[in-house]
Amino acid sequence: MTHQGREVDVLIVGAGPAGLAAAARLAVAGVARVEVLDREQQAGGVPRHCHHGGFGTWTRPLTGPAYARLVLAAAVRAGAVVRTGVTALGWAGPSALDTVGPQGPETIRAAAVVLATGARERPRAARLVPGTRPDGVYTTGELQQAVHLYGQRIGTRAVVVGAEDVSYSAADTVRAAGAEVVAMVTDVPRSQTTPARAHNARLRHRIPLLTDTAVTELLGQGRLSGVRVRHRDGRSAQLPCDTVVFTGDFVPDHELARRGGLVLDPGTRGPAVDGALHTSRPGVFAAGSVLHAVESAATATREGVRVAAAVLADFAGAERPRTTVPLLVDPPLRWIAPNRVAPGDDHPYVLRTSALLHRPVLHVVQDGRLLHQERLRTAVPNRTLTLTAGWTGSVDRKGGPVRVGLIR
Repeated sequence: MTHQGREVDVLIVGAGPAGLAAAARLAVAGVARVEVLDREQQAGGVPRHCHHGGFGTWTRPLTGPAYARLVLAAAVRAGAVVRTGVTALGWAGPSALDTVGPQGPETIRAAAVVLATGARERPRAARLVPGTRPDGVYTTGELQQAVHLYGQRIGTRAVVVGAEDVSYSAADTVRAAGAEVVAMVTDVPRSQTTPARAHNARLRHRIPLLTDTAVTELLGQGRLSGVRVRHRDGRSAQLPCDTVVFTGDFVPDHELARRGGLVLDPGTRGPAVDGALHTSRPGVFAAGSVLHAVESAATATREGVRVAAAVLADFAGAERPRTTVPLLVDPPLRWIAPNRVAPGDDHPYVLRTSALLHRPVLHVVQDGRLLHQERLRTAVPNRTLTLTAGWTGSVDRKGGPVRVGLIR
């Protein structure tokens, strides 16, 4: 079958908060042909099936579906075209994509491409948890879709693996389905959500939190009957349950970036980008959870607005930095985004740590020269740390990598 071909000004892959925010801002700015593609049948991204609150603003709190409708309406109202059920298969040129959708295959060429493909959860198999393969095993997304999108019944007693924000949202979904959360299990010494949220969960819903504990085996034939856990001190126990939800282990959905030969950052495993969210390929940008799995919808929306500004600057003839410097992290930091730096980048950076540290010092160094340091109150795994960008003007673009670390 012959591929049809056409051209747009900006092609955005991914109709989640980042992609829709970028589309709205670009269309409002007067870009004539802004098109958003998404392989799902409905636009809005992950918030579509997050029925808990916490989206929007303090003055206008929203559930996930309401937030998804809001950002979609903003993009369409501004004049962007949003097409669902369309999959980007690969690259047909530097800024052209081969796609397939209800009307068949099509090649779309664009002056700029924005990758906003989001993140995906690693399933039980990828986490190397042994045992049988019974029914009742979910990731967060599978659970939320089963309960909120399809109205399916789950079990009656659930164990949630994880104790971060996403984990508590999964616990809310379990309770919304009429089931009991018998325990939350984390291999970290404490909950990684806000103290208030963790306290409310334990107080209002009486959820036991097992810290320094890992799930080592799934039990049951046909239907899950329990999980075996091991505490850090070597003790093991069996928790009877018919449902287990694995939460919090996300990786960027970077397949399209990889197929395009874009440089990937070894820490985030998403496309490497500078402060303006340029990737290694001219004319190709990235934003949202494909850069750092996984941050909030608000972060994704802000990055959508930010990447739109970068595209507009590119269209206006602004000179892209000829040289950017790698931005690397030292353990116990896991990653930083953006992960290339140019003098004058002025947007904050987000980081994650793998260790729980109290009052550590965050420092930024290039070639042995201290560019910045600040003391943090605490560093908690699976919670975002923020690094301001006031030090970027001191970066030597001809120097070595900039390194970010934590001093205990």
